[in-house]
Amino acid sequence: MSEKEKSDSIKIVADNRQARFLYEILETYEAGIELLGTEVKSIRAGKANLRDGYGLLRQGQIWLLNAHVSPHNTTGAYFNHEPTRTRRLLMHKAEIRKLIGKVEQQGLTLVPLKMYFKRGKVKVTMALVRGKKLHDKRDDLKKRDDKRDMDRAMKRG
Repeated sequence: MSEKEKSDSIKIVADNRQARFLYEILETYEAGIELLGTEVKSIRAGKANLRDGYGLLRQGQIWLLNAHVSPHNTTGAYFNHEPTRTRRLLMHKAEIRKLIGKVEQQGLTLVPLKMYFKRGKVKVTMALVRGKKLHDKRDDLKKRDDKRDMDRAMKRG
């Protein structure tokens, strides 16, 4: 691998697959995340879960709530963190202003999709989403099943 490929490598740590099923994804944003040392160690070990997480806009900043990062087991309990603590997301002010307008006016929600390492830093992909209705979910399941059946038929010949 060249130096460029090494520096741009991405290692996905946590993926919120449930969000793609429950919500219609309109836009995605990449954000840094403010973490403690033991949180970074736990995330490196793959002990993060984004399933119940969501983003909240407060005082001109974006916060990640309910994202679970397990306490690190080798360090003492004194240095450990609270698993579901509120974490600040790091984004440009222009992006935050744009998000504030869309969330407040259109009634959209911010949901984390992925947590990954990029150039040694932990990043989170946040999505601007709208909730799906029950019939939309059924349509998605039907399309997935039909595609699977077609792939099987093509494979058999």
